[in-house]
Amino acid sequence: MPDRPILVTGSTGQLASALAAAAPDIQRAGRPDFDFDRPDSIEAAFRAANPRLVINAAAYTAVDAAENDIEAAWRANRDGPAILARLCAGAGIPLIHISTDYVFDGAKPEPYVETDPVGPQGVYGASKLAGEQAVTESGAKAIILRTAWVYAATGKNFVRTMLTLGKTRDRLTVVGDQHGCPTAAADLADAILAISALIDRSGWQDAYRGICHAAGTGATTWHGLAVATFEDAARHGARVPEVAPIATADWPTPAKRPANSRLDCTRLREVFGVALPHWRESLRRTVDAIYATAPP
Repeated sequence: MPDRPILVTGSTGQLASALAAAAPDIQRAGRPDFDFDRPDSIEAAFRAANPRLVINAAAYTAVDAAENDIEAAWRANRDGPAILARLCAGAGIPLIHISTDYVFDGAKPEPYVETDPVGPQGVYGASKLAGEQAVTESGAKAIILRTAWVYAATGKNFVRTMLTLGKTRDRLTVVGDQHGCPTAAADLADAILAISALIDRSGWQDAYRGICHAAGTGATTWHGLAVATFEDAARHGARVPEVAPIATADWPTPAKRPANSRLDCTRLREVFGVALPHWRESLRRTVDAIYATAPP
């Protein structure tokens, strides 16, 4: 194992937690010691870790709150990553930066590929897109992974929210006309670590640079994800409510969501030999883990 660690930002998040659980050489950095709102802390944490590779999993992810907390979203999603990328460029080490399906407007009927035109519909998506651009312009050896609909056995996410609501409600309404690729944090962590291992073996290659989509295989709607969640929970004796689909128009939110944010992950497989499992398989494993360790 290399002597220098992998530095992972966003220490308490779903992805950082999954990475730490999967690999022994992960060093996590987060608040208060590492904070995108305090630029000096970024360099201090970077220098202290002396990493061989950085995974930036820190972000402002409160999609609706970002509409009113604009400056904070841009500091976390553009300015902080820009500083981190410049540090990586100066040290000559790779950066894996996590981005989002929300950079797209959702109008395309087919799954999005990396070269499709972007068109974020809200502050969150716009700030994440600006972060991608800042990372690219830094000159760092950067891989940008766009992912989507991330959930885990712990933390705050859609799957756990559904299970919590299902304990007390007989009927739930869930949006059924937004399509995407649910992604288990553990699967995304495994994919990132496979990329890191490839870089360790082969050294940095220019072919690695750029944007890749990295999401669960297959697609569904939020309604479909909710129904599948309760199907798996039923095996553990969970109470199963009725889950009714509704239109996006019936559930207005401050931030507009893309109607289609399915991601084509072909480039990830072609460049790195990595493909995430089918979302249905991963959901089953995650629900099993929830009831084994941290039931709602």
